[in-house]
Amino acid sequence: MSDGQSPQPAANAGALERALARLAESRDFAKPRLTPPVLEQARRLFLSEGGIEALYQHAPALDAAGLFAGTDWAFPQALVPGLVANTLNHGDRQMVMLEVINQLRLLAVARGDASHAGISAEQARHYLTQVLALNLERVFGGGASEEARVSGGDMHTALDRLFAYLVAHIGYEDILGNLVDEIWRILGQRPVQISHVKSMIAQIAVTLSSGTTELGDARLGSDRLISALFGPTHHCREDPGVAAYLERLDNLDSAGLQQEANGFSRAMHDTGLVSDYHAAFLRWLAPRGHSDLVPAALGLSTLGTDVYRCYTELTLQLIEEAIHPQTAQAVYGLAMLLERGILYMPSTAPALWRQVRMTLSAESEAIISRIFGTDLPARIQLLAGVITVLGLPLGVGQGNNPTCQSARAISMWSYSDPDYLLHLVAQVARFDTVLMAFEGAPLNSADLPAGLVRNIPIDNDPVSTLLVPHLDRIYLEMGRRCADRAEDPHCWINPEFHGWWVGRDFAIAVDVATGYLKDYESFVRHFVARYHPYYNGNRAVIHPQPAGLAVTDSNGQFVGWHAITLMRVALDQNNVMRVYFYNPNNDSGQRWGDNVVVSTQGNGERFGESSLPFNQLASRLYIFHDDPLAEPRLADAPAEDVAEITAMATSTWAAGRLPISEDTPLTG
Repeated sequence: MSDGQSPQPAANAGALERALARLAESRDFAKPRLTPPVLEQARRLFLSEGGIEALYQHAPALDAAGLFAGTDWAFPQALVPGLVANTLNHGDRQMVMLEVINQLRLLAVARGDASHAGISAEQARHYLTQVLALNLERVFGGGASEEARVSGGDMHTALDRLFAYLVAHIGYEDILGNLVDEIWRILGQRPVQISHVKSMIAQIAVTLSSGTTELGDARLGSDRLISALFGPTHHCREDPGVAAYLERLDNLDSAGLQQEANGFSRAMHDTGLVSDYHAAFLRWLAPRGHSDLVPAALGLSTLGTDVYRCYTELTLQLIEEAIHPQTAQAVYGLAMLLERGILYMPSTAPALWRQVRMTLSAESEAIISRIFGTDLPARIQLLAGVITVLGLPLGVGQGNNPTCQSARAISMWSYSDPDYLLHLVAQVARFDTVLMAFEGAPLNSADLPAGLVRNIPIDNDPVSTLLVPHLDRIYLEMGRRCADRAEDPHCWINPEFHGWWVGRDFAIAVDVATGYLKDYESFVRHFVARYHPYYNGNRAVIHPQPAGLAVTDSNGQFVGWHAITLMRVALDQNNVMRVYFYNPNNDSGQRWGDNVVVSTQGNGERFGESSLPFNQLASRLYIFHDDPLAEPRLADAPAEDVAEITAMATSTWAAGRLPISEDTPLTG
């Protein structure tokens, strides 16, 4: 049989087990040499009849033996679903098998047959759902193309079987219906980066057009998504192509153009998606003397329209320079930028004019072009990214990168100090460095060693792509300069890194040296007395404040420390006091165990916010900032609330951090 296919899964399984045993018993330095024989035996098993089930049974042991050590698959929580198809279609034999085994080990985690540090069953299931969504042609169409079938041979057939196996065992009876619900849930958070969402909607459109599957009750939701991208108005409903659509516009009267403008804005604000036709329509308006329709096409309120009228020249220049079908999503960013009213801040408009006219350094141009392509100049891609980040400060995500601190900073600057963000963008885009100061000492990112980001991020917006590596270096350098201090370094870093508005009083729930709880009841009382409106004199959060969470999985087990921003505290529509916060994770809807389920919509959240009832959020908090000039009235914090928060914390993330006495901490 071609490509080494074998009808003897038992024999292949035995050969794999022997190779696996050698790998498991080897030392770390020897594993790279022993990995290729394991992958070859795994490939033979994978190609054999019934081999997928056998390989599934071996996947956890292969993981534990160190098969993924030193590869991109070593940290499954950082994997990007959108890269799977390219690896399977164009990778070499070893890469393909690493990806296959990775899919099967994550399936084992999702089904509860295995576990892996750093990724929960829900996260594994979510990842596999994304992979299936981005490979619907295999799930429903039997393969990517005839060329792939011919060139791929038996491996192509085996990969089709793999996707069928994943669908069958994940248990989706109607994967498209679930996928549509998932897309709506993600779009409800209005993220900046939605290229993967657009890819999934395109896959759904192709699948439905083939007539091979039905959506049932989810059909309406999918039709709204598809039409928002490919035909949101009467004159582009059948997706005629941008060139043909522009010809139709030349023949429309004023009423027809008004209807087109209204149709585009309705679809955009309903879904958060922007059609390529919308971008083309906006570019068409001003040169034809219809700039008065821009507010309607952007769906602006009275405030946004007033801003447009005050800054018409700048707005039209931003449209001419940055709005193209390739950057269509920036239309929504522009609408929200105007709605925020930040152009009324004296420095914002001049800073945007500087951005419009900016010449990028050779390195910045190369980075932007490498990640976002060369269809448009790099400075245009960056300008479109700037517009989107300024319009959607709570939509900035860290991507699959360990850079929550940097993502939070970009979001916070966009929200509270947009001209400072534009200042930093100008530095890095023109001079390939960021200049900051720490306690009076200058820091130059170009002179600092690499931080957690070793390579250029490939799943961020253009602003983050340029800024994050530099911010990461500066953040870590600030940490190094605090390394010999007894307190948590965030006490000094956060105000210096994020801005003057960060409270200089710092509260932490754990002892830095031991990791065990430290005067936890006082910590809880302090947070309640400072942030709960019932006990702080009904004082609102004026400037968003950085804070740290002890994140737990769906079983309440500690996962790690994570940076968030406390945005506001308010009653929801059911009179529940909730903390509304920004989470730089790409998807902020999470289950943290002990009935703690993070909400992103339906409980008074604004776009981009997450929320939890006050006590639930407090139970996962481990650091926060406060104003040192006003003493909190600790006695006002109700004992029952303090007890409830303490119980939720000590039954989850803090369960192993309770000291028996000052000298004898529990191990955990």
